[in-house]
Amino acid sequence: MPSADPALEPRLPGGTEDRRRRPAGGSPEHAESARFLPHVQGLRAIAVLCVVLYHFWPGRFPGGYIGVDIFFVISGFLITSHLMRELTTTGTVRLGQFWARRARRLLPASLLVLLFCALVAMTPYLTPTSALPNEVREILASTFYVENWYLAITSADYLNNGGEPTTVQHYWSLSLEEQFYVIWPLLMLLAAWAAVKWVRGAVRRSVITVLAVVSAASFVFCVVFTITDPAPAYFVTFGRMWQFGVGALIALVPLLRLRSAVASFVAGWAGIAALVWATFAYDGQTPFPGYAALVPTLGAGLIIAASNTDRWWYPTRVLSVRPAQFVGGISYSLYLWHWPLIIIAPSVPFWGLTIYHRVALLALCFVLAWLTKTFVEDPFRSWKVLTARPPRVTLWAALAAMLLVAGTAGAAWAVNAPAYNAGVRALAELRADPPECFGAASVLDPACEEAAAPDTILPAPGFAGADRPSDDQCFVQLNDARPVSCEFGSDAVDAPRVALIGDSHAFQLLPTFERMAERNGWHLTTFFKGACPWNTTPLSTPGAFGAACTEWREGVASALADREIDVVFTSALATTPYSSAGFDSSQDAAVAGYREAWSEMIDRGTPVVTVVDNPVWETDPNKCLRTRDASECDGLRADVLVADDPLREAAEGMAGVTLLDFTDVFCDDEVCRPVVGGANVYRDQDHLTVTFADTLEPWYEAAIRDALAAR
Repeated sequence: MPSADPALEPRLPGGTEDRRRRPAGGSPEHAESARFLPHVQGLRAIAVLCVVLYHFWPGRFPGGYIGVDIFFVISGFLITSHLMRELTTTGTVRLGQFWARRARRLLPASLLVLLFCALVAMTPYLTPTSALPNEVREILASTFYVENWYLAITSADYLNNGGEPTTVQHYWSLSLEEQFYVIWPLLMLLAAWAAVKWVRGAVRRSVITVLAVVSAASFVFCVVFTITDPAPAYFVTFGRMWQFGVGALIALVPLLRLRSAVASFVAGWAGIAALVWATFAYDGQTPFPGYAALVPTLGAGLIIAASNTDRWWYPTRVLSVRPAQFVGGISYSLYLWHWPLIIIAPSVPFWGLTIYHRVALLALCFVLAWLTKTFVEDPFRSWKVLTARPPRVTLWAALAAMLLVAGTAGAAWAVNAPAYNAGVRALAELRADPPECFGAASVLDPACEEAAAPDTILPAPGFAGADRPSDDQCFVQLNDARPVSCEFGSDAVDAPRVALIGDSHAFQLLPTFERMAERNGWHLTTFFKGACPWNTTPLSTPGAFGAACTEWREGVASALADREIDVVFTSALATTPYSSAGFDSSQDAAVAGYREAWSEMIDRGTPVVTVVDNPVWETDPNKCLRTRDASECDGLRADVLVADDPLREAAEGMAGVTLLDFTDVFCDDEVCRPVVGGANVYRDQDHLTVTFADTLEPWYEAAIRDALAAR
């Protein structure tokens, strides 16, 4: 998160110090002269471009999220340099002045973008009504700089987010860095106090010791937490402190600053190579932060440490070229603006996702960043109305501005709450009484061949995101390996017993199967785990998540062995990554794993019913449907449909397995449709709305009845 002030590019500690007194009432940050370090500004440019390009083209820059880690190292270096200089010069840190300056530097641009996002949330044309509650909650969390903890508590998976992220999700890093600005000076003051009291005034040595111990403990915590619970580990403050600590130690330990030509040249280019390698080698499956974060963290540290500028081909000189300095200068505002625009753009009428639209949007991000830097960041930093007054004036003004943004977010909810509540009621009525020849029936029911499709799309594209299963207690995610089961339907001893097992593509059918169980007198048992199909082949996902999937499957197998099940229904995401160890390909491994899992039930006389996966879109089709005619939102079959679904290959020709294939409902020979028979098919890029799943109910029911009869 690019938040460090260029004014804080200091003379490296350990050199000759200018011990001038600071002017009365002035900020202690001006107590000594500072030497601007252009290569650090250039490193900011690398960092922000990594993040921005990753968000625009995640497939081409799969590890670009490391840009945030680079910013953490830069901030640790700059802030520690400043604080140590003040401690050395004055013997203390004036916390009020420090925090007030941080507020003047960071909050104006940050709150401006948050205010923009709150106004967008107020506009139903740009924000889906179904997304409003979470959007408002995250704007509030971001306004008060606790977004990282909100995401950690709600177990958001930043690198593999399967839902629809909000316009402010990127504020997690700003929140974490603001928490660093509170904690770090307090740690340094504590170390200085300990030095005066117990170590005979060795302030620098005490500070280095304390920060080194904290950083080492943070790194161990980060590695362990990433292994055991990677989703919250990405956001938790203490798990990232070691990255700030790396920058801090470079600022405080003279031996870590490389002034010789050879060492500076080698270290600088090695650091750049490490960042480039991680940008293209890492992806959403990389266990991160953990050990993997060492590469970008140490790479950034090597670049900062390389300080020799004797030759033009040295990295310090290359990073000092004017374009890099310009991008580094606007990096904070560029980071703030790029993500909301990416989220909002697909909802803008006449906008698309072609390469030309993306390039134009990227250019707009740069323009807005420059305007914000010129007319918001720079003026507020030196605004005399605040700088000429005590720090508390700045801090109270900051609080007032934060309350204004929070109030606007609250107003967005108040204005749209009636529409949200009306949408909830309309959705319930639609599920209870759908139109004739609606959804899949328009394709599969011969009686509907002549029926005209409804004029409206149901549920409305702005509310489709809310059309999802509500029994979240039945669905385990991330590193949770418990084989949680839920029971629905009839409790009669002789009731046919149906099991529904699989990942989120099985969970999306739960409301439909609940209705079938109630109507038919079945007893329904469920086992669901996110991104973990019912298969015996391990996932290729490393670390705790892959291990949790394997453990969950073993638990499900044990639970099934203890139950009398008459028929099993399963479905799964076709693009799940499987380990190919022991097989010619991951496809062969997946097919073998499905057959082995199913055979355990078939050998007991329990038939299996399964279904070919639905198409998967690059982005939520509802973004297109909200601004364009449905015919303009079709996706090419080759782009959205997996041609070789391993589940289909596993089922074909296997005795005891019934395969359902609804591909012709979703697609014709060339395109796949997001609207079928007036029914809105998707609630996000790959999960079906409950409304559409309900339209497939007669065919699910017939397959299960036939399987029960064949036992």
